Parts: sequence; structure tokens; C-alpha cells
Amino acid sequence: MTLHTIRMPDLGEGIAEVELVEWCVKPGDVVAEDQILCNVMTDKAAVEIPSSVAGTVVELGGEIGQMLAVGATLIRIEGEAGAATDAAPAPEAAAAPAGPLAAPSPDAGNKPAAPAAPLATPSPDAGNKPPVPAAPAAPARSAPSARTLAAPAVRARAQALGIDLARLQGSGPQGRVV
Repeated sequence: MTLHTIRMPDLGEGIAEVELVEWCVKPGDVVAEDQILCNVMTDKAAVEIPSSVAGTVVELGGEIGQMLAVGATLIRIEGEAGAATDAAPAPEAAAAPAGPLAAPSPDAGNKPAAPAAPLATPSPDAGNKPPVPAAPAAPARSAPSARTLAAPAVRARAQALGIDLARLQGSGPQGRVV
């Protein structure tokens, strides 16, 4: 068995550090290649970070709310021998920063496409138009977070002004303080 160190990838656009928002795994969990390990947030978007190797999680590289620099140790995974021991996923394979905790687009990386959305029934006056896919349901979160959602820049501004974000009701998507 080999110990793989996955480092925080460079997400591009001059991003030097990110805030760790949520862990999707814990020590002892078995992970597959391309399985989402955690969610991080830049000043502009939330990004899901996938595993570049399969194996068992040995150590997490930070706690929720911690700022991680690009290249910092994100997680250590014990995997099969013969693979690289120091890996960072390519920025384009990390995830499409479409929005807070958004699912990556099917063309992001070489991941298999998500199951097709159910088709809406066409109306009798639809003519020869192809059926339109029904709107997909919003992704469900496994456990509600007690932490208020806000971008790192918003958190810094609130702290500078002495505002407790936990006491605010966010008006943005999913209750995000904007």
C-alpha cells in the first residue's frame, strides 16, 4: 500500500487560497477515483474537489472554515502501490464553479454523464418539437450545516464591521449571506 498526498489544486484566475467549506469524507472512508472529497469556496465560487486516486482516507488536511493555500496538503489516502504519491487534480478536472455546491457539468473532466433527466410530457399542441427535459431537482445536502453560508470576502467584511453572520438570514441562494 502507498500513502498518496492530494494537494489543493490551482483553481486558476489568480486564486491563492480557498476556504474549506465541507468534507464529504472522513478518516477510514473508502473512496473511489473521481469521488468528491470536499467543497471549497473561493471569493467567487464554490468548487468540489475530486479524488485523483482510490483508497482509504488516512488524514484530512484541514478543518471546516480553515483557509488552505494552493499546494497545501488537502488529504492523505492509502491506496494501491504503483500510483503517484503526490497528486493534485488538474484545475479543469476539479469542477465547474457554477455556483454554491453546484453539481459539475457533464462535460467537466472525463466523468461519466449524470443520469438523463426525466422528460416532460409534451402538450397536444406541441407539434413536431422534441420533448423538453424537466427541471432537475436541487441537489440534496446530506446534513444541514450550522455554519452560515457566505463567501470569504463577505466573512472578512462582516468581521471587520463586527457583524455576527450566524445571526443573519441570508437572501442569496440556499440562504447565503451576500
